[in-house]
Amino acid sequence: MTLKLAIAGACGRMGRALLEAAYGDPRFAISGGTQRLGSNELGMDLGVLCGQAPLGRCTSSEVAEAADQADIWLDFTTPSAFIAAVPALRASSIRTIILGTTGFDGTQEREIEEVATRFSVVRSGNFSFGVTVLVGLVQQAAARLGTDFDIEILETHHRHKLDAPSGTALMLGQAAATGRGVDHGKVATGHSTSLGALRPPNAPRQTGDIGYASRRAGGIMGEHEVMFASDTETIRLSHTAINRSLFAKGALVAAFWAKDQPPGLYSMSDVLNL
Repeated sequence: MTLKLAIAGACGRMGRALLEAAYGDPRFAISGGTQRLGSNELGMDLGVLCGQAPLGRCTSSEVAEAADQADIWLDFTTPSAFIAAVPALRASSIRTIILGTTGFDGTQEREIEEVATRFSVVRSGNFSFGVTVLVGLVQQAAARLGTDFDIEILETHHRHKLDAPSGTALMLGQAAATGRGVDHGKVATGHSTSLGALRPPNAPRQTGDIGYASRRAGGIMGEHEVMFASDTETIRLSHTAINRSLFAKGALVAAFWAKDQPPGLYSMSDVLNL
C-alpha cells in the first residue's frame, strides 16, 4: 500500500529534506504541500522543488488543498501554523500526523492532546534514531547517579531557530528528571522561550537542578550534550546531527509505523520499540 504524504512548509529546510527523502521511496507518494502566501515558491511543483522530475502536485497556501486525499500530514513548521491547520486536517482524509514542531505553550499542548484523540500522532523534538537512543541513556544515567552529580544540558542550533531550549534538549531534560523520579518543572533552570516553569538563569544552583544553556549561530544543524558532573568526575553524553536527512528518514519511518496505530500520542521510543 502506497501512503500519500502531505508536507507542511514544503519549501522550508525540513520540508525540502522530507520531499527529498520521500521522492522515489516506493512506500510513499507525495500528495501535497503547503507554502505561505507571498512566497516565490507558492504553486511550484513539489518534484521540481526537491530537484527531481515534476510530480504534477504543487505547493498551496491552503491546508485543505494540500491535505486533499492524503493519508499522512508531516509538520515541522511553527506552533501557531500547526494549530491553525488542525480544523482543515479534521475535515480531510488525513489519519496520521508526524509532528516535529517544537515550542508549544501550555494551551497548545492541551490542544495537541485533544488532536491525538482523532489522529495517530507521532510527536518528537527529534526524529533521529541516535537521539532516541541518547534519551534512554540519559534516563539510565540519571537514575544511577546521585544528586551529587549536577546535570547540565547544552544545545546549539542555527541562527534561525526560535525556541530555546530546543525540543530535543527538553526531551533530554525530561528523561533525566524521569530517571531521578522528580518533576522536571521544579528542577529545570536556565533561559526558556517555551517553558515558563524554568527558574531564572541568575538563580543559584540548587541540589538536583537540571540546567539548560542554548546557543544560536550560523547554520549549525543540531548539537546536544548532557553533562553529569560531580566534584571528582564528569560524564558527557552527546549527539551531533551531520545532515538534515537523518531527521527526514526518521520521520518517514515513524509515518510508516504509525499507519497501523489507533488514535493516540506516540513517541520515537514507541516507533523503535525501546
